[in-house]
Amino acid sequence: MARLQIAVTAGEPAGIGPDLALSLAHRPADELDLVVLADPDLLSRRARQLGLKVGLVEGPARLGQLQVQAVRLAEPCVAGVLNPANARYVLDTLEQALSGCRSGAFDAMVTAPVQKSVINDAGIVFPGHTEFLARATGTERAVMMLATERLRVALATTHLPLAAVPGAITAQGLAAICRVLCDGLRLRFGIPQPRVAVLGLNPHAGEAGHLGTEEIDIIIPTLEALRAEGLDLRGPLPADTAFQEKVLAHCDAVLAMYHDQGLPVLKYSGFGAAANITLGLPIIRTSVDHGTALELAGTGQADNGSLLYAIRVAARMAAAGSQ
Repeated sequence: MARLQIAVTAGEPAGIGPDLALSLAHRPADELDLVVLADPDLLSRRARQLGLKVGLVEGPARLGQLQVQAVRLAEPCVAGVLNPANARYVLDTLEQALSGCRSGAFDAMVTAPVQKSVINDAGIVFPGHTEFLARATGTERAVMMLATERLRVALATTHLPLAAVPGAITAQGLAAICRVLCDGLRLRFGIPQPRVAVLGLNPHAGEAGHLGTEEIDIIIPTLEALRAEGLDLRGPLPADTAFQEKVLAHCDAVLAMYHDQGLPVLKYSGFGAAANITLGLPIIRTSVDHGTALELAGTGQADNGSLLYAIRVAARMAAAGSQ
């Protein structure tokens, strides 16, 4: 079997993304070839700042080396200092990794964290990786899912203000998300009949309409219709009691209605050892479970555990898809 080729984008240049990318030069040997998309000068300067000896090469790398596909910064970068002038560079790394995945040059892409605020400050509308990649690939519905070895949590809505969440949950949209999630678990994770626990939107899943009617009006009828199609969906379940072993032991993923309903639990249980996965795209994309940590950039204190796990998950997904 040919070695997998995985693109790694180095993320926000002022954050810990370059630090994490450099750490890959000293990872144990495996059946993967990693190609880092970044500015080589940025990586060289950051390596000196960190006191690391890393050889940057254009072809396959040996231990202590990093294979780099060059993408140039607009302006030199200072660790920890955001610069909107380099926002376009961040998007260029994503676009080149995506292009390589679509052409077959890469089997998957793994993304280091970006700083959404500075991209938007540069005048570029950027709600997040998930939305950016969905738009770039013409994907009508992409689903964001975070995963550890023990828990997978997908989101019905992603980066929205809390006040906008109820209006964003529609019968049509929820049905599409459930289908994408179940298809993704089958195709990308090799689970023949995925079991999904679906959370309610309101406390106590609406308490029979006394604490909100979204469950009665939207969620319950949608789940019933999808069950008739053959999908194995449990719920809607109260979010405050759903994350128990007796529930999780009988499901392959949890679908939360909004970002901070499900992700705090997952990150508490596995922060630094989780991967962010985008389902529904025509390519495989995973990412770290944390932000840019500007205050740690260039200090040598960044933990690469999540990046290593995201790479491992991407490789598993690529292998599952080739079977």
